[in-house]
Amino acid sequence: MSPADQLRAEPSAIDGLHVLELKAVGDERGVVREFFRASAVNDLGLGAIGVWRQVNLTTSRQGVVRGLHGEAMTKLVSVAVGSARGAYVDARPGSASYGRTVTVELEPGRAVLVPRGVCNGFQATAEGETAYLYCFDDEWRPDMAGVAVSAFDPDLGIAWPIPVDVNDRRLVSAKDAALPRLRDLPG
Repeated sequence: MSPADQLRAEPSAIDGLHVLELKAVGDERGVVREFFRASAVNDLGLGAIGVWRQVNLTTSRQGVVRGLHGEAMTKLVSVAVGSARGAYVDARPGSASYGRTVTVELEPGRAVLVPRGVCNGFQATAEGETAYLYCFDDEWRPDMAGVAVSAFDPDLGIAWPIPVDVNDRRLVSAKDAALPRLRDLPG
């Protein structure tokens, strides 16, 4: 197998957050990407993750920002169609990388393994729609433990590639627009 045919993982500045280059096999018909294989992830030393308990596919038009949400569950995120700038913020009290922000350009074939309590968000950057895929190791529920911070917190330094009016509900939900800054979180 060539290196492009195997799963690869790169650590990031956030403890436990890894950028994955997915296994891909192509021919004249197109490409088959292996989005997740437990044994391959385990072989990379990322630990045993999965069994996925919920999988969501969100479609967003160009410029939409969703997040930053850090529920008490591990996530595997990517785009199935289009492109996005993913943003991740360590909001885990006591973490060695607390407050660090990482951005990743997402396209089909690149995924991010997001540990529990690290906030996840993105901006859809492709023309037309972007389909963002989330795998969760727990089922989401409204009362689950976690934290959320504003995607527009200036202290985080996230450079969204497309300008956003936070009052435009076609681009940012009212809930996300009202999220607190990281420094305003309790504890």
